[in-house]
Amino acid sequence: MSNKVVEMLQSKLRLRNPMFREFLAEFLGTFILVIFGDASVAQKVLTKDANGDFFSVNWGWGVAVTLGVLVSGGVSGGHINPAVTVAMAVWGKHPWVKVPVYVIAQYLGAFMASSMVYAVYLNALDAFEPERSLATAGIFATYPGAMTASNGTLVTDFLSNGNGMGDQVVGTMLLLICVCAITDPRNMEVPKALIPLFVGFTVLNIGVCFGFNCGYAINPARDLAPRFFTLIAGWGEQTFTAGTFDGIAWWWVPLVGPHIGAVMGVGIYLLLIELHHPEAQEFSLPHVHPSQDTVARGVISRPCVTLSSHHHKPRPNSEDSTTPTY
Repeated sequence: MSNKVVEMLQSKLRLRNPMFREFLAEFLGTFILVIFGDASVAQKVLTKDANGDFFSVNWGWGVAVTLGVLVSGGVSGGHINPAVTVAMAVWGKHPWVKVPVYVIAQYLGAFMASSMVYAVYLNALDAFEPERSLATAGIFATYPGAMTASNGTLVTDFLSNGNGMGDQVVGTMLLLICVCAITDPRNMEVPKALIPLFVGFTVLNIGVCFGFNCGYAINPARDLAPRFFTLIAGWGEQTFTAGTFDGIAWWWVPLVGPHIGAVMGVGIYLLLIELHHPEAQEFSLPHVHPSQDTVARGVISRPCVTLSSHHHKPRPNSEDSTTPTY
């Protein structure tokens, strides 16, 4: 009975347009990424580190990336990040016609995820902070971090806009270098099923190593969409007016920086690694040589087969957007 219901639903609801399917995959993959990632921050902030800390947040985001790519990778390639999508298109690895579809899906998925985290933790938010401030806005989007100086003073305005931009450029550059290596079938040949895990480990490591300055957004959708949500959900314009110590608004840095870094990362991998793979050799049919005893009798009864040369895998089509890339 259940199989008949599934077959009926599939016959009526199945999408046959590949771009629609990719849109839904990117939407759901980004939703999974942001809902788990933001929730890991909520656990830390709302319990004042009792149920989470810096490392639990990094693990939350790392595993979230893995799960997001697992959900979407087989359909859309699992970009779940506008910086990845645009960078791949810039370097000819993703068709430009699909870029708006992917990016819109990613921003919508991130917005829906942040709204659901808000709904789940609404009572805790109200109890923790009736009047919303940046302390809880940081659950959803990134802001310049705070530090304790050597004399014990809490410093909340140590980061400049330029330093923050460099942070985002470098972090996203490293992400894309590693993603390109992980998905390059002519490098270490990482099995397809392990690609999401290794991409998640990459994000985890970026968080552990570079999360201090400003929360390592390295994904415009993961930052800007939740920031818009907090703007309309009670936090107000402070989510866009908050800035670095030099008086410049912060919101545009995690939007622009990741795009620059992603294009650089793909280009660096292409120029230093991918362009230098040996050319694939054409496959030659085996040459058949008769064995000595058959030559002596003038007949060929058991041919000895030898290959004239080794052959390598052909280079994959760079336009194949279904190869998981992040």
